[in-house]
Amino acid sequence: MTDQSKKKKEKEKVKVKVKENPSHSKSISAPQAFLIHLICGLGLALSLWVANNLYSINLVSDSSLTLRLIWVVESAIVLLIYSLFRIDPQQCSYLKAVARGILALPVGALVIALGAIALGAPVGIQYLPKTVNWSLLMSSFTVAPAASVFGSSWTFWHHIFTQTKPNGPLEYMICIPAHGAVIGGWFGAWPMPLDWERPWQEWPICVTYGAMTGYLVGMLASAGFVLAHGRQQCLKRD
Repeated sequence: MTDQSKKKKEKEKVKVKVKENPSHSKSISAPQAFLIHLICGLGLALSLWVANNLYSINLVSDSSLTLRLIWVVESAIVLLIYSLFRIDPQQCSYLKAVARGILALPVGALVIALGAIALGAPVGIQYLPKTVNWSLLMSSFTVAPAASVFGSSWTFWHHIFTQTKPNGPLEYMICIPAHGAVIGGWFGAWPMPLDWERPWQEWPICVTYGAMTGYLVGMLASAGFVLAHGRQQCLKRD
């Protein structure tokens, strides 16, 4: 048997496992899910604290630099943690999972930036650094963890983001916070066109606050879904 035929058989086995259990890689308990989300949430808090206390900046005074600091810290935490739960550990090493998450980060940011511009985000040289850094932050909330775990498997991406039907703890942990960030950012954009003339109404300050709030709420909600899923599995066993 050639190496190519062996690889094909291994890939077929992986596909069968995916159909039987979309989140077959590693089981995650409710305490584990809560701990992972807690670390990610603390990453946001840490980056904001560092920006405010060490660099004396915030989203209002220096949006671009603050956003850069937040997405660098948050994406590093997300990639390092979620790569541990990749769905194909036999075919994909930990470093490869981290690498594909890093590659997906700018790709996701590009798609998100184009979507934001299509929905009315300002265009111009003065807004470019803000838009780029904001898009990278949003990508670290949405695309990067999914790429680290699922790679380029269209089955999972379609199942989670197109159909919005997460199945199992791992998919809850990726799907719900991602949708929370997007929905929060959308609600955060509402004050921008109002004539209050507040500094925080400028792009993308209130959108960022909304996205971070939605992301945190989504992590709490996903932890609840993981807990409910665990109880449901225990009831089925009994």
